[in-house]
Amino acid sequence: MYADADLPDDLDVRIAGASLLLPERGVFSGRTAAHLFGAVQLAGVEGPVEVTVPPGVGFGPVYGIRVRRAPLPVSDVTVIAHRRCTTELRTALDLARFEPTMEAVVALDVILGRRMVRLPELEQAVDRLAPGRGTRQARRVVALVDGRAGSPQESRLRVLLASAGLIAVPQFTVRDAAGAFVARVDLAFPEQRVVIEYDGAWHGESWQLSRDRRRMNRLSDAGWTVFYVTAADMHDPVALVARVRALLARCGKSGSARPG
Repeated sequence: MYADADLPDDLDVRIAGASLLLPERGVFSGRTAAHLFGAVQLAGVEGPVEVTVPPGVGFGPVYGIRVRRAPLPVSDVTVIAHRRCTTELRTALDLARFEPTMEAVVALDVILGRRMVRLPELEQAVDRLAPGRGTRQARRVVALVDGRAGSPQESRLRVLLASAGLIAVPQFTVRDAAGAFVARVDLAFPEQRVVIEYDGAWHGESWQLSRDRRRMNRLSDAGWTVFYVTAADMHDPVALVARVRALLARCGKSGSARPG
């Protein structure tokens, strides 16, 4: 497909091109469907346009398009922005079944945060899945999701800790002894009064650094210990988990584990 060179090379242009090739019974799905529903942070121009076609429908391979063949009952198909795509719930289920665990949780955290689907609805849909490819994976993913996550890196950090049995509360509101608001934090272990904060690059700005220091002092005054995690820390998950576990042990009993 060709497009005017003055058009931006973005996902919407690529979707428009793919729609001219897509068979009548094909639909946009996966991260592309999530993009159409407004979760634009889940798909970028560098990735393929994702589509699903029913078994027996001939289509592909096409460069720049990822084709999945799967049944498409009428109840799983809708139209958004004049494009046929999987429904919000089917989109979430496909992400849970076919994406790697960590990235599936990140994506579903965004979907839940945008209220595209509700967690009980998603849990019920996963329970109804027939045994088959991706079903066990979907159950594992949905057990880890939480729409309160404030950022993709926070989601990744929460999953990393949870995989080690350290279950933190996301976007926790800390209050002082009088019940006054102190701070809203990325992750918290309330029993040990430990805060885990992901320290992104923007925290290095001078104005943000001063604000963070004042916030950390308020948390310390309220009896909480703050542990900052950087991008470099995430590259050595074993060491990171060990440091968090040791901190929790010092501040109280170790973090509660999810029942096996």
